Amino acid sequence: MSGHSKWATIKRKKAAIDAKRGKIFTKLIKELMIAARDGGGDPEANPRLRQAISTAKAANMPNDNINRAILKGTGDLEGVTYEESTYEGYGPGGVAIFLEVLTDNKKRTVADIRHLMNKHGGNLGENGSVAWMFEKQGQISLSADGLDENTVFEEALEVGADDFSNNDGEFIITTVPSETVNVSDALSAKGYEITSSAVEMVPKNTVKVEGNDVGRLMTLMEGLEENEDIQNLYSNFDLDEADL
Repeated sequence: MSGHSKWATIKRKKAAIDAKRGKIFTKLIKELMIAARDGGGDPEANPRLRQAISTAKAANMPNDNINRAILKGTGDLEGVTYEESTYEGYGPGGVAIFLEVLTDNKKRTVADIRHLMNKHGGNLGENGSVAWMFEKQGQISLSADGLDENTVFEEALEVGADDFSNNDGEFIITTVPSETVNVSDALSAKGYEITSSAVEMVPKNTVKVEGNDVGRLMTLMEGLEENEDIQNLYSNFDLDEADL
């Protein structure tokens, strides 16, 4: 199995108690719009849109918000035009950072990213500088509370999962990207409550961060996460829970 994403775990735990639901929805709406713009408004004929809808529903986004975002993407409702891009670099402790961006002002976004990286001990790199350290995978998470690990493992494999792990009180089910929605839907049909379902860049290996680098890295990651132009943020760091 690839190295688990500590940042993904941290984000999922924060999302469970995050009161700033509006910011979460903003990023989900942008992905719905882009997916509908590029592949059309029919989720059955547009795998990216189907995944975006699944992710939005896992975050408890109301159906009206989802449908409105799709209509904006297809041009049936007026909306903002967003441009997609990726950025790569390194953070404190030499960890890799990979950013997926959706923005209506690329110059503003790259200036904001560079400022945050420089301020907190990171630096932007060339395209391809860290992408090779990650692998795109479907990641489905369930709370482990009250569930039998062996049962979940067996049923996840039955519906097409590739891998399974018990990580910090949650079950992480790994799939090939194209099967993420199918596996998530099949698990939901079996009565499991999906806490998140998305295609993510999962690190192939992790880098341990210690000492002063932990605080600097967390400040950088949180600053990048707060930027609404940064759609997805990935890193290959690992650290002890006691350091958080």
